[in-house]
Amino acid sequence: MRLSGFQALSFDCYGTLIDWKTGLSAVLRPWARDHDLDIDDERLLAAYGRHETRIEVQTPTALYPEVVARTMMAVGQDLGVPVSRAEGERLAASVPDWPAFPDSHDALVSLAEHYKLIVLSNVDRVSFRGSNQRLGVSFTEIITAEDVGSYKPSARNFEVLLARAAERGIGSDRLLHVAQSLFHDHVPAKAAGLATVWINRRHNRLGWGATPAPTTSVTPDWEFPSMRSFAEACSQDRAAR
Repeated sequence: MRLSGFQALSFDCYGTLIDWKTGLSAVLRPWARDHDLDIDDERLLAAYGRHETRIEVQTPTALYPEVVARTMMAVGQDLGVPVSRAEGERLAASVPDWPAFPDSHDALVSLAEHYKLIVLSNVDRVSFRGSNQRLGVSFTEIITAEDVGSYKPSARNFEVLLARAAERGIGSDRLLHVAQSLFHDHVPAKAAGLATVWINRRHNRLGWGATPAPTTSVTPDWEFPSMRSFAEACSQDRAAR
């Protein structure tokens, strides 16, 4: 199995291409400070991730901004601080403003020279439109949770991904899934028979951040600390053929 042997790359977006930690923290940190909460970013993100996953399972057809607002209210309840509707809506409305990782645009531009690029994201269409402007690239396919009616790690999201790829003549053996979250992406992608690349953005930090720990062991086929290093490896592999 070689990186140059694939025809298309499917990407998780938030945590892989878009820096959702920074985006979430930009709203959660001042909220915690305003309410005199003695809690650091990592604990806030862990609480957020735990509740977001539960709410996505309970309300799979809810649009992502609604999920975000409900999640913030649940975090506040956990911490003993009521969250106003305005505070929840502020975090929900911030999604299109979350920054891209500095290496995402250039890496995607490089990869687009040789692969079709597909997005499989736990978000709604409107929010992703803002994120796509920050990434500054055109994707062959954009598949959101709004389109599917469920959130990863649901197997249905990957069934839709494979079906969309097949419509373009891309078999599962020629599709490589690229993601940061072992929980949301690598476990279900492997179950769907896909090869995967782990963009381990947290390689130099402990814990899982806003992403739950995987519920079962999983071994990605490749691991890189950044999109830049992944794109470079793809170029080197192609040059060596």
